[in-house]
Amino acid sequence: MENRGFDLSNYNFSFSLRNKIGRVIWSFCYFLLFRPFNLETFKGWRSFILKSFGAKIGHNTSIQASVRIWAPWNLEVGSFSSIGPKVDCYNQGKIKIGDHTVISQKTYLCASSHDYTLPDFPLICQYITIGNKVWVAADAFIGPTVNIGEGAVVGARSAVFKDVAPWTVVGGNPAKIIKNRGTF
Repeated sequence: MENRGFDLSNYNFSFSLRNKIGRVIWSFCYFLLFRPFNLETFKGWRSFILKSFGAKIGHNTSIQASVRIWAPWNLEVGSFSSIGPKVDCYNQGKIKIGDHTVISQKTYLCASSHDYTLPDFPLICQYITIGNKVWVAADAFIGPTVNIGEGAVVGARSAVFKDVAPWTVVGGNPAKIIKNRGTF
């Protein structure tokens, strides 16, 4: 049996110098200008800081101070949406969240992966799209290339690796349809 393992000596950290410098500056600003302002009255300030780094943030959106965002310039959040405490937005690729959507506490949004079929294990930047009127419940995992349709509910601690149809409730690991949800 041949050895088909990884050869990480050739691993390519493929982010540009501009990206790396941007993330260093963002890290300092995150700890000095974003994270300390944890009261709800500062939600506009946090949105301003994110917009200053290229994020697209809608009207009256609440992003908690404990949210971790890898690259604000890869984040788009609609109006009247909420990203709860300790959400990890690992957005090496783009993440788009719609209007009137709730991402509950400790959810992990992961918009990248690696090609495990190649020996140098290259990074693949993908996307996540979460529609309008969606609720992603606590501690869920949303993987790369996932589209969550309008009005869907993702149950707590679910792991979502495939698209979620509009107006459905999914749960489990891997997430499966539990039932359909009526429209409002």
